Amino acid sequence: MNTITNRQIICEVLMERAKADRDIVVLCSDSRGSASLAPFAKAFPEQFVEVGIAEQDLVGISAGLAKMGKKVYAASPASFLSTRSYEQVKVDCAYSGTNVKLIGISGGVSYGALGMSHHSAQDIAAMAAIPGMRVYLPSDRFQTRRLFEALLADEKPAYIRTGRNAVEDTYSQASCPFEMDRATVVCEGTDALIVACGEMVRPAKDAAALLKAEGISAAVLDMYCVKPLDAEGLLSCAAGKRLVATVEEHSPFGGLGSMVAQVIGANDPKRVVNLSLPDAPVVTGTSKEVFDYYGLNAEGIARAVRQKL
Repeated sequence: MNTITNRQIICEVLMERAKADRDIVVLCSDSRGSASLAPFAKAFPEQFVEVGIAEQDLVGISAGLAKMGKKVYAASPASFLSTRSYEQVKVDCAYSGTNVKLIGISGGVSYGALGMSHHSAQDIAAMAAIPGMRVYLPSDRFQTRRLFEALLADEKPAYIRTGRNAVEDTYSQASCPFEMDRATVVCEGTDALIVACGEMVRPAKDAAALLKAEGISAAVLDMYCVKPLDAEGLLSCAAGKRLVATVEEHSPFGGLGSMVAQVIGANDPKRVVNLSLPDAPVVTGTSKEVFDYYGLNAEGIARAVRQKL
């Protein structure tokens, strides 16, 4: 079982690059521990800024540093980064085109029992609605590394959501196909297509295995690049399928499911089923308990596909 979190990988990549690039700067909002960025702060104190619990300042300062030529990575809990500092993200980062990568840590329902105040079930919709803002949800530690290596090579703003806990690997160190802004085909299938992002990709992959044992052939598409959505890849994978199912740790409104349905409806109309969190405060529990309760696990995804085919 994997015990390495995606946030640990983010820190590793940034530390590797910061050794040779002093323009890389990391900022936190009293979250270096929960973001697993304490090692970076210790190793590169002159390239680290702690702003305290002040998310609006976090984004504004980040944008200012970026305008001075720095490559900025700002980490804060996704629930706060995507709400308290929304105007600063819109104006200071996206509208101004600053090279700020916003890292939403402990995304979705990672905070478990802390409830709706700490859950981020709206961040995909909110961030994707901002012109000029990209939205990424890497599925495992290997894809997280590939994504951040690619982000270090560009100068455009982006929002990246990662969970709090370690997740089971979808890929491997030896085999992690990756192309920037192109969805990854996890497995092929002929009857249905399951499109997932973030922590829902591994359950989708496992659901496809369960369905295969029942004689149902389901393809799985890892849409880590929620915006820009890989419409070409989506339509290619959806061609000939009887059903498209989307799976996301997000509200049913404005997220991956809405975007996929929009593309499918305009180009290749067929049934699209959206599996998501409910439009309500979620039940209290760990991430796994919440996922199990709402059917956002392998069994629940397989059951939904089976029933809708």
